[in-house]
Amino acid sequence: MRIVVLIKEVPDTYGPRMLDLETGLAARSASARVPDEVGERALECALRYAEQNAGTEVIALTMGPQLAAGTIRKALAMGAARGIHVCDDGLVGADLTLTAQVLAAAITRVGFDLVIAGNLSTDGAGGVIPAMLAELLDAPALTALTTLEIQADRISCMRQSEGETQEVSAALPAIASVTESLPDPRLPGFKGIMAAKKKSIETISLPDLGLDPEDPSAPRSVVLAVAERPTRSAGTKIVDEGDAGRQLADYLIGNRLV
Repeated sequence: MRIVVLIKEVPDTYGPRMLDLETGLAARSASARVPDEVGERALECALRYAEQNAGTEVIALTMGPQLAAGTIRKALAMGAARGIHVCDDGLVGADLTLTAQVLAAAITRVGFDLVIAGNLSTDGAGGVIPAMLAELLDAPALTALTTLEIQADRISCMRQSEGETQEVSAALPAIASVTESLPDPRLPGFKGIMAAKKKSIETISLPDLGLDPEDPSAPRSVVLAVAERPTRSAGTKIVDEGDAGRQLADYLIGNRLV
């Protein structure tokens, strides 16, 4: 079995996160770059299956700048067999549509039985890439999973929905996205770190995938304007002197909140 795990390098959630006011893109130099934790949980799920089932290959795939190679290297140290890094200047500022097209092309190139991803990245928080991949790869999508059981020919899962638990399953090949309810990811040990140095990371570009980011027939999203978040100011205090209800109504109406 071949399991492709999507991993992503994101700004540290404990550091400052802001936009570059000139480009409208995330200012990734504003804080440390770290692997997205939910992606590491997806990888942990794949690795646990691989440890119990000989012949399983776990591939870590990311799309990002050159520095994102460090995130792949950590995935290899955790136990992934090899890494694929899609890196191209034409992908700077890629929207969700282009990102999904690139990832789908890379996954098709390597082949897959199962793709596992986090359901929601901590930077873009789009939450739609797994479903878009399922459409592009013509595979069933099981999303927002709280458990994931991998079998030889299918996956069986649980998801929380409106206060209830759903049991879902699909035959392979399939796309799965997991939540932070899955087990914590392992920490790379010394043996894994040393072994990672001998594992391969294949770097591929858009021409390798036969894609053109400037294709006029493909829909793209663009940033029209960006502004710094306004400084938080003191709120409006309403003192009840018998007319608090009217004051509150006037405030809501004046701020177009009703």
